[in-house]
Amino acid sequence: MRVAIVGASGAVGQEFLRVLAERRFPLTELVLFGSSRSAGNVYAFGGEKTVVKELKHGDDFRTIDLVFTSAGAGVSKEFAADITKYGAVMIDNSSAFRMEDDVPLVVPEVNAADADIRPRGIVANPNCTTIQLVVALKPIEDLSHIRRVHVATYQAASGAGAAAMAELTLQHKQLANGELPTVDKFAYQLAYNLIPQVDVFTENGYTKEEMKMYHETRKIMHSDISVGATCVRVPALRAHSESVWVETERPLSLAEVREAFANAQGVEVIDHPAERQYPMPLFLSGKDPVHVGRIRNDLSNPNGLAFWCVSDQIKKGAALNAVQIAEYLIAGDGR
Repeated sequence: MRVAIVGASGAVGQEFLRVLAERRFPLTELVLFGSSRSAGNVYAFGGEKTVVKELKHGDDFRTIDLVFTSAGAGVSKEFAADITKYGAVMIDNSSAFRMEDDVPLVVPEVNAADADIRPRGIVANPNCTTIQLVVALKPIEDLSHIRRVHVATYQAASGAGAAAMAELTLQHKQLANGELPTVDKFAYQLAYNLIPQVDVFTENGYTKEEMKMYHETRKIMHSDISVGATCVRVPALRAHSESVWVETERPLSLAEVREAFANAQGVEVIDHPAERQYPMPLFLSGKDPVHVGRIRNDLSNPNGLAFWCVSDQIKKGAALNAVQIAEYLIAGDGR
């Protein structure tokens, strides 16, 4: 496989390099693309050094089989025709094509087969918060259809990129030294604070991030599930957390729910509250699975249950999910 990464110098682009190496992805050639600012950067992969090329319109993708794009929706839209012109599969990490009817939106643990039908040569990677949510919902849906979900997210600074992570670290240092904190990447100081806004607000009072969770969950799960979300930025450095409440068509016992989670692909259960064992972003950054804990019945609804989940949104919520899509296509010769 001849593979390219668009947006190689960004946080997700760098995670692509790590994930491809970790999983020993079967590539024979790696080409890196970036903006004019990052062109010329050099990154090591597989014992060799690769120079980032400037992304330009033309025939640079003529010999490429598979392209991971993570440079923003505008870049994805502008260069999609160049990327797919000669038959390359484009796995896009932006929001550009997620809700397009002729572009599959895929989380391999949930709907891998959707990637087989891609009229435009594009497979969309969902939003990070949606990915970890649907991985956790799938084993419950297999037990009983989910009618509705309420979710509150606790999203780390890394969701806004490497510069946002650096700013959070800087803020803590500045505040410890009695200095005014630098506030650039977020509307407010994030250190020692919570910001109940991720992305811009829409006319219905929900943010775009919250509406992504509503629409993307329904598309991925092929379901009429209702989703209500409140997305919050928190001063964690990396890995998102979600508090999830689910209503199913029939009552579910905790025993069958725990067994379903334990047997689910891509899920790891950490649920021993008496021993203070539950998922936390501090300890789960860099890990592959969606980690689930605090599993309990909902006291207000006989068909309700609640749980807590944590996942590294740069890894599973971005690069790893995209690489898993590619692995599925290769395994099924779906190119």
